[in-house]
Amino acid sequence: MTHRTLFVSPRLARRRTGVAMLALAAALALAGCQRAEVASLDAAPPPAPMSAPSGFAGGMAMKREQSRAAPQVEQAAADAGQSEQSPLQRYLAVRQDLNVEVPPEQLADAWGKVRDLCGTLQCELLSSSLLRETPQQPGNAMLEMRVVPADVDKLLSGLAGVAKVVSQNTTSEDKTAEVIDVEARIKNRVEFRDSLRLMLRDTVTKRTMADLLAIQRTLSDTQAELDAIATQRKVLEQQTSKQHIQIQFTPTRTLSQGGQSYNPMMRALREAGSVLAESVGVLITFVAAVLPWLLLVGLPLGWLVRVLWRRRRGARTA
Repeated sequence: MTHRTLFVSPRLARRRTGVAMLALAAALALAGCQRAEVASLDAAPPPAPMSAPSGFAGGMAMKREQSRAAPQVEQAAADAGQSEQSPLQRYLAVRQDLNVEVPPEQLADAWGKVRDLCGTLQCELLSSSLLRETPQQPGNAMLEMRVVPADVDKLLSGLAGVAKVVSQNTTSEDKTAEVIDVEARIKNRVEFRDSLRLMLRDTVTKRTMADLLAIQRTLSDTQAELDAIATQRKVLEQQTSKQHIQIQFTPTRTLSQGGQSYNPMMRALREAGSVLAESVGVLITFVAAVLPWLLLVGLPLGWLVRVLWRRRRGARTA
């Protein structure tokens, strides 16, 4: 039994040794293959697109995707280049205040001609007023309008033909940041509104009545906010697309050699009514101030004078 054990053990040992050697060789070969594949992948160029004979369907699909993506990429690149090259559009609210002089007898006529000229241009009349000349005060008139920049010169040329421009003040306010902010808010609100409408039209997702009512309420609030922002954008468009022009008409002052602003005789005639009214007012004020004292002092004094007069008359008679 012992001799048999000594005879079998070397074979088993050699067999185990051979199996171990084979396993070690297989592991080394597998590691070498993996390193070779990694190195070949790192060094190899990117694979070429599939040719038509080897993969016709795949090649056609890839060409269709490339044809769809190419215009989008080109459009995005064009938009980016245009945004980089073109300057930012500015929105300016321009206002002009003019003061003109017209002869007193031509004030109403000049005011009417400028108002009618506004009706023939791209002009929006905001307000107008006319005060004719009276003996108490000179006449004046006013026009307030919004004019497209292309027609501003035509309006001013027509104004210069009927009146003399004494002063002109032009101011401008930059509304660019405000316009950009309003447009961004409109875009966001529109997208949010559309998403809410899609949620209401969605019949696949199960929602409760409370969820639907909440969505409808949010949609109504969003639409109201969108309408308010749209109104604000229209106001900004009116302010930036047209110039605000205000014209003040005043009568021409006639100067004399003595340097007086008005003719003294004409001024006296114009001020006669006001002077008379002031005098009557002063008289009424004086009577109202003196009447209580007359009642308080005059009655006793009159009674005393009457008594003395009767006594004196009685003495003369005696």
